[in-house]
Amino acid sequence: VALVTALADDAGGARLSSLLAAAGVQVYALGLPGATPEKIRLRARGRVLLRHDRGGTAAEPGVPADEVLRLIANASAVLVSDYGRGMAQQPALRAALGATRAPVVWDPHPRGPAAVPGVHLATPNESEVRDLVKVPSAATRLATASRGAQALRRRWRAGAVAVTLGGHGALLCHAGSTPLVVPAPTTAEGDTCGAGDRFAATASLALARGALVSEAVQAAVAEATEYVARGGVATALPRPVQPIPPVVSTAGGDRIGVAAAAAVVAGVRAAGGTVVATGGCFDLLHAGHVATLQAARQLGDCLVVCLNSDASVAGLKGPDRPVMSQGDRSRLLAALSCVDAVMIFDEPTPHAALSWLRPDIWVKGGDYATGGGEPALPEAEILRRWGGHAVVAPYLDGRSTTEMIAAARSAGARVRLADTVSPPVAAPAHPSAAEGTR
Repeated sequence: VALVTALADDAGGARLSSLLAAAGVQVYALGLPGATPEKIRLRARGRVLLRHDRGGTAAEPGVPADEVLRLIANASAVLVSDYGRGMAQQPALRAALGATRAPVVWDPHPRGPAAVPGVHLATPNESEVRDLVKVPSAATRLATASRGAQALRRRWRAGAVAVTLGGHGALLCHAGSTPLVVPAPTTAEGDTCGAGDRFAATASLALARGALVSEAVQAAVAEATEYVARGGVATALPRPVQPIPPVVSTAGGDRIGVAAAAAVVAGVRAAGGTVVATGGCFDLLHAGHVATLQAARQLGDCLVVCLNSDASVAGLKGPDRPVMSQGDRSRLLAALSCVDAVMIFDEPTPHAALSWLRPDIWVKGGDYATGGGEPALPEAEILRRWGGHAVVAPYLDGRSTTEMIAAARSAGARVRLADTVSPPVAAPAHPSAAEGTR
């Protein structure tokens, strides 16, 4: 790891260089007139009460040596952490960043320059997006992040923009793709100072190792969450982490039907909240379904599941589906604590249900493992009629109802084959324990 930064010839600069060298970081220090910037934080019970800054004048940093430019050209990945102090404006550095073939991750600052055109990934936070892009004040949090990310992606000609959402994870936007929501795996309590830096550094490291942008962002969200849970920059000691709420709820039947959905939505809207919806067949509920539902619920104040009826599933999947009736499927979904209501529709698509429900956010599970992202969801155009947004939540790999059914049929075929070739066995005098639980 190498660090290119501006350091003054003073005690602070010498101390920082020494600490970095001891940690195995190679420092390439550009000259800096004045004093090295220092930040002093006063903390109590794990929280920052006050920060005092000193040093760090507005003077421009020195010119990079040729070895620095060669370093950028030959790097596996480059992270630009812009703190608005002039480094990101240095012409020779910008030229080297624009010419390198390595993935460049740009962590912007409102006082800094625009990202070098063509960066691989930009990682602004919500506050920076609001400073850099003018978004209507009435827009929802997710709408602000989505519109801001797309505007910055076009402005900077970036491959992708990931807006960090604090404890809610991140929103990733590619060109021509539905935004990907990457939720935080846990709810972490602690000092968030440095979490954005940890996010950008982890994404850079993942890209250097050949990861796709979506994989890098998912790794970055997980690492930043863990960093906060452990106490952030001040300590490496473990901190309690609040798990995602229990999967199973004691409620159920009263959450099913159009009336239940209408009541939930009316209550949330009356309180000024955000209505989230998702949909699908949910035939043989599995961990991949649950992960998507939990991710969707974190985006708003209620989650309504639009469930394909038995007739709808048969029309889409064939006469052998569904395996489970709509009654069983809806009761299983309603028993999940992340689901507030389930409504069943008969049409091939949820378009009519969405037009009636009018959610603020529509979430679909999506597989970004191929790298290019999903094309625009067909439901996205419908939601635009009332200002809603469609997003994608990542799948869990290897979870598929179709694969589960195929595996069960294969296992059944092996059992039948064994029955035909095995010698007859005398029936037991009493039923076995296995038979009793069949």
